[in-house]
Amino acid sequence: MSDPYASRTAVHEQVTDGFGTVRVLPLDPEADAGTVHRWVSEDRAVFWGMTGLTERQVAEIYAHMDTLTTHHACLVVRDGEPVALLQTYEPEADRVSECYDVRPGDIGVHLLVAPAGPGGARSGWTAQLVTAVARYVLLGLDRRRVVVDPDVRNEKAVARFLTMGFTPGPVVALPEIDLPDVYLPEKKAQLAFLDREILFPA
Repeated sequence: MSDPYASRTAVHEQVTDGFGTVRVLPLDPEADAGTVHRWVSEDRAVFWGMTGLTERQVAEIYAHMDTLTTHHACLVVRDGEPVALLQTYEPEADRVSECYDVRPGDIGVHLLVAPAGPGGARSGWTAQLVTAVARYVLLGLDRRRVVVDPDVRNEKAVARFLTMGFTPGPVVALPEIDLPDVYLPEKKAQLAFLDREILFPA
């Protein structure tokens, strides 16, 4: 089977024995809108905040993000199959900066993993994918610490981060943002942090 993403330039590529080749591609707001819309429309993605949006609205959101220098979206592809949506951001340019003291070298991350394929969920699969993404964010982008802010009600995501070695921070109220190009309701979030040395000891 040919890889429909083979012609696209990756910002990160990693081959893991027994898992495959993971490539991180800058998101194409138009070409990838259908895939992303399908993922964010599922009930399990309710905390992503895009259920109910049309494919065109999803494309417009990421087209707007593409104009920013502080926020970036990527499609994560494994062996030619899209498996996750990755968003990275500079915490000092985000509402999370109002809720904790940003350190030099911090990077914020949102990760939406695709639904399990026809074979169903596989033990350890998500952990291997997240480790590949962390390698890109921490080593590829040369950052010292990852910051995540899952909705406090998203117990599955919070538990996954803590299992990976994240240190829980405070529960905070991320303030509402109401701008012409973006609206984000207030969110009660569980902050958590992962130092580079935890995953990748020097």
